Amino acid sequence: MICVALPGLVISAEHGQLTGRGLEGFYRAGRRLLSRCRLRVAGREPLVVQARMAAADSVRFVATLRASSPAGPDPDVVVERTRHADGTERITLRSSAPRPLRLPVEVALGTDLAELGAIASGAAGPELSADVHASGLRWSGPAGSSSVTADPPPADALASAGLLRWEFVIPPGGSASVELRVRPDGAGRLRAAGHTATGPLAAARATGDDPAVAALLRTSIEDLRSLLLRDPAHPADTHLAAGAPWRCGLAPAEALAAARMALPLGTRLAAGTLRTLARAQLRDPGPRFGMIPGPRRDAGPHLPPGCTGTEATLLFPVLLAEARRWGLPEHETEQLLPAAERCLAWLRTAVGQGTYLPDPQPGGPLRCETQAHAHRAALLGADLLDACGRPGGAALREWAEELRTAFREEFWIDGPAGGRPAAARTPDGRLVPYLGAAAVHLLDTGLLGGGTRAPGLLDKARTGQLARLLASPVMDSGWGLRGLGAEEAGYNPFGHRAGAVRVHETAIAVAGLGGAGYEKEASALLRGVLAAAGTFGHRLPEMYAGEQRTEGSAPLPHPAACRPAATAAAAAVLLVTSLAGIRPDVPSGTVALRPVRSAPLGEIALTGLRVAEAPFSVRVSRLGLALVEEAADGLQLGG
Repeated sequence: MICVALPGLVISAEHGQLTGRGLEGFYRAGRRLLSRCRLRVAGREPLVVQARMAAADSVRFVATLRASSPAGPDPDVVVERTRHADGTERITLRSSAPRPLRLPVEVALGTDLAELGAIASGAAGPELSADVHASGLRWSGPAGSSSVTADPPPADALASAGLLRWEFVIPPGGSASVELRVRPDGAGRLRAAGHTATGPLAAARATGDDPAVAALLRTSIEDLRSLLLRDPAHPADTHLAAGAPWRCGLAPAEALAAARMALPLGTRLAAGTLRTLARAQLRDPGPRFGMIPGPRRDAGPHLPPGCTGTEATLLFPVLLAEARRWGLPEHETEQLLPAAERCLAWLRTAVGQGTYLPDPQPGGPLRCETQAHAHRAALLGADLLDACGRPGGAALREWAEELRTAFREEFWIDGPAGGRPAAARTPDGRLVPYLGAAAVHLLDTGLLGGGTRAPGLLDKARTGQLARLLASPVMDSGWGLRGLGAEEAGYNPFGHRAGAVRVHETAIAVAGLGGAGYEKEASALLRGVLAAAGTFGHRLPEMYAGEQRTEGSAPLPHPAACRPAATAAAAAVLLVTSLAGIRPDVPSGTVALRPVRSAPLGEIALTGLRVAEAPFSVRVSRLGLALVEEAADGLQLGG
């Protein structure tokens, strides 16, 4: 049970007690402030009967116990614990006994003040000794200190045992409460970036025939808000952390990808992310000038690790161009344009006199998805440069056309069943022939003016063949797309890039297939992810096992997956909004709708989206007809 309101985080088991085992505890900025919080009432641990997430940042445990005599089967005390990521826990006891109850309550506390990474690797160290401090306990170590205070103050505080005690007399039908507050020493209440009135994400809602859609969108927006971080030096700029509990910091490629999928919720997240990464852009002269740095990422059993900095650098101008289409103010676009120009300059330098973009640089393989990212960056970048009166667009389009021609000749593997795109070309020209979900990026061509999709690296016939391959049981697990086809060498249903379902890639496939007219294939994948979301309480993890769906089965969780995860939560926004096919062009004053005509989830209404920084609402009927119900003044509905 993971509650997040970064930089706060609390991880609990379903029994509700924090025992100090594993990752359990309250964290702030990656340090465990409290690892143990065990409650006993009348000398016993209450029996938990329900544990559920109340919101992205809170969890509620309900337990019972029998406190009065004579003995019988019915409990007469309900114990409710509500735990928040901001470092507070409220314990409430309610009595239904026929006479007053005298209930001793004790909470055993402890911590090691360990870093999350050390805990995950088994190097947390022992618990620290406590001191009585104010109305609670305090722990100190080389890395800092933390304290727990209680309201009302305890009757006894035993430092040697780490114990706080109260004794309550509760009348029939009455209640008593204790609130615990966990803080680093000297720190005030946590102010999470996503829990302010001026947050960057609109509170969009979905209604319609399928109630799972509403739950998925609501939960995903809550998760995105819980993962928001501020740039410490520029607190007005927010971006998304990659996910909890493992990746609570900035991952450039994931932050850009999530901000792009979340554009229907407004452009402020995109702007903050772009400004934050523009400040990290490399400016020293040399071959890396203009690159946004990022770590290496595993690419599965057939290719060496790729560089997420390559993906981030290519995503930067794409996000800026599309954010402008969604309504990013022109003055903000102008401020960010020099950084986008540096990204595009890096692309041309990295390609050099050749046609393809290696990853990593230099000498890396020519990955299929990297060429798709580069092609999209060139076309959307050229569109952006032209719109802003900057030079360079013609050269980018010329190179993109050369790449398209070469890719169609040199990256397609013919076969009796219609062939497939190669996953990569090695530096010596050998094709890497396996089929994986990375191919979905060939469908993500990007948005140009007037609601027009940019051309892709595949022609129409080969796009259709890719659609058939993605819809086959080899790729579609029934819960979403496998990262690697089930018949490929090295397939592992739990493999990060070797067979697990990654929600982000499946959402890209749904949007890309639907936009290209392959609605049957898109709808099947959409239904699979929606069914998987229901088994995860509508909080999608970044990935889960690619085991085949069968009647009565459920997707297997991946033990290392972040949940919540920025790309998974944003992918849910893309999945839901792609049903309406919203294609804005705010600079031209238009918005086009290309709904999924087959209406795979029946009627759906989306309210509280944002286009041109104003509320936007749209309804898609069971016949697949879209109607705009709310939009900014002066925004015309295009064809």
